Amino acid sequence: MQPRFPQPRFPGSQRAPGPRRFAGPPTSFIVITVAVIQVVGTLAAASHQDAPRLLDALAFLLLLAGPAALAFRKRRPAIMLPVALVATGTYLWLGYAWGPIALSLALSIILTASAGLRWQAWMGAGIAAASVVLAAALAGDNNWPLRASAGVAWAAILVLLGEGFRRRRERFAEYRRRREAAQQAERDEYRLTLARDIHDVVAHSLSMINVQASVALHVGADDPEKLRPALEAIKAASKESLMEVRQLLGVLRDDVPLSPAARPTLARIPELVKNAELGGLQVRLEDRTDPALVGPAQIGPAQIGPAQQEAAYRIIQEALTNVGRHSGAQTAVVSLTSGEGVLTVRVNDDGAGMGGALPGNGLMGMRERAAALGGTLTLRELHPGLSVEAVLPITQNPEGNLP
Repeated sequence: MQPRFPQPRFPGSQRAPGPRRFAGPPTSFIVITVAVIQVVGTLAAASHQDAPRLLDALAFLLLLAGPAALAFRKRRPAIMLPVALVATGTYLWLGYAWGPIALSLALSIILTASAGLRWQAWMGAGIAAASVVLAAALAGDNNWPLRASAGVAWAAILVLLGEGFRRRRERFAEYRRRREAAQQAERDEYRLTLARDIHDVVAHSLSMINVQASVALHVGADDPEKLRPALEAIKAASKESLMEVRQLLGVLRDDVPLSPAARPTLARIPELVKNAELGGLQVRLEDRTDPALVGPAQIGPAQIGPAQQEAAYRIIQEALTNVGRHSGAQTAVVSLTSGEGVLTVRVNDDGAGMGGALPGNGLMGMRERAAALGGTLTLRELHPGLSVEAVLPITQNPEGNLP
């Protein structure tokens, strides 16, 4: 059994309800209603007619045969029209009283066309129209051409009605398919977003804890005074990790939405730099989005959208985690620049670079974050070292405040 994944919920937003498809009345209702109309209507009409032949058991059998054929409209729709044609034609040919006997035939033509049996529907309608023309001509009525034309027109109209119902059903089926595909894509994107967040939080925090634990073990016996900062760094990293993981688990349990206020911002990037330095890496932060340094072509962090700030934070977080875990670098430079409608994030280090290794989940997550905002992520070998650069189009906050 596949586990149920909660739908994403965001404050103030609701999914617009889609049109609901009317499946039509049940088959049993159609069969019973048509049978009652044909039998009762024919009995009432026979009392006002001088028919050549009185109603007998065969007449009632023929009156019920057409409605009974409608019972196969879903399982075997090809049976309806031939049975209704034979029953109606035989009834009229034997000279029984005229009545609503043609109702089951008309519904059979509509339902056959609606089922997609176009050639059968047109053939049945053609046979019915030809029978009407022949009967009108043999009756010797002066208005037989008008009656014949009306019969032919009604036969064509019945087929076109069935075609209309079929096309409407196909449009609803296509709409449902597209809606389900869109919902599945939304669920997949939601899973992907949570997976990236969990990976970034857990990988960064565990890497930090691992580095500090190694430092604590190394200096614990020789220099006890250096033990306390390492343990404090472990405590701070584990506390922050627990808070973020607890919030993400709350979203997974559908308890609370991931609120924009909880998103990391550019203001928290110095914390990442400090944590990386606690692990022994020398990091220099060049923040050209600082309000004191903003030029005419730049915008400050207060005008940068929360999605871009979160993406920049997570990309720097993952890049510094990779530098500390894999590259063996001694120094790194983190730079932030805003200008010409984009936020540029760059992390350079002097380590071993990719070393021919394939990109892992972390690099894949960084690329996905940049692509989700219409930006790009580029990796470039520095000899020595690696440069990770993300260019994110800026969605500005018109009020200058984060929502």
